[in-house]
Amino acid sequence: MFTGIIEAVGTIASIQPRTEKGHDGLSLIISTQQLDLSDVALGDSIAVNGVCLTVTALTHDSFAVDVSGETLNCTVGLDQPAARVNLEKAMRLSDRLGGHLVSGHVDAVGVVVKVECIGECVELVIRAPQSVVRYLAHKGSITVNGVSLTINRIEDHTFSVNLIPHTLAMTNLKELVPGMRVNLETDMLARYVARLLNLEDSQD
Repeated sequence: MFTGIIEAVGTIASIQPRTEKGHDGLSLIISTQQLDLSDVALGDSIAVNGVCLTVTALTHDSFAVDVSGETLNCTVGLDQPAARVNLEKAMRLSDRLGGHLVSGHVDAVGVVVKVECIGECVELVIRAPQSVVRYLAHKGSITVNGVSLTINRIEDHTFSVNLIPHTLAMTNLKELVPGMRVNLETDMLARYVARLLNLEDSQD
């Protein structure tokens, strides 16, 4: 589990195809000078651009992960050499929940349709598939490339969020321009509520 509060931005330093029999996908090496890896062990989870991945190798300033073909098919940004990626280590039960509960399982890929500076902040408008929009609520939570954000407005298949200076400084969201794709994860509480409502409707 994660909180959507990004700890550092890393770089995809290496991408290699997985060649083991019965496996597909890629093996990545993520380099980071900012993320403290001293308390990370092999097998731990780190969210990379909002995708929960398992650490398979480790140095003082980099870690390796494997990404399956299925994950590559439903996410964006993990197959781009030198790409800058948002990083967050898995939360401890004793940690403060500064964002919201994030699983690291991406629901869908959205498309940036607008990036507008408003003073020191930026309004970001994203087009999302209906499978995501149905779980969105005004002032509810959404995860964009692993970043926990509050929804300001929902119109048809788009939603907007506000990026404050701290978020722009600490994440790769400042690099977004219209047309770029982003990983989206809806609030898991919204999904559970919708599931319960569907079960109640089916029993009427």
